[in-house]
Amino acid sequence: MVSTISPNSTIINVAAICGSLRKASYNRGLIRSAIEITNQSIPNMSINYIDISPLPMLNTDLETNGTYPQPVTTFRNQIQQADCFLFASPEYNYSVTAPLKNAIDWASRPPNVWADKAAAIVSAGGGFGGGRSQYVLRQSGVYLDLHFINKPEFFVNAFELPAKFDEDGDLIDEQAKERLKKVLLALKAFTLRLRDE
Repeated sequence: MVSTISPNSTIINVAAICGSLRKASYNRGLIRSAIEITNQSIPNMSINYIDISPLPMLNTDLETNGTYPQPVTTFRNQIQQADCFLFASPEYNYSVTAPLKNAIDWASRPPNVWADKAAAIVSAGGGFGGGRSQYVLRQSGVYLDLHFINKPEFFVNAFELPAKFDEDGDLIDEQAKERLKKVLLALKAFTLRLRDE
């Protein structure tokens, strides 16, 4: 639910999820950059990175009497409390990564906590910049009742020159940062639109 702090301002809480577990991942770098951009220049919006590495692989045998393992319960609560989502989705074998698909599936278990919220996807990778993973994620979003923004799209080739990322995986390309900011602004606007605000 969108958190209202005064009659004239609304804080939008964004849950940011990265499909890569690697600390120096370029996609995690996109999330770090999104947090920095939001803190500096997008008022009334807050991005919270959610670590999906503690989640066990989906196994319904782990569900007992309608309850989930503690890491899953924690994750589901974080998803439920968010107003919208930012996915940083690398591309593995023309698809999303196993950790990201696992997280999506855990949060879709009854009751589905993704439903009826806005989302955006950004990707960094080789060639097409991770773009094919975005199409797979959008397909899952249809069933999850997630409402992805359509434009602007954001893909970045992490390996072309001049370098887009530094050795720590942080985004250093100013044009890419401007494009990322446009995605965040579109996500904010769409979230408010879905809430009729």
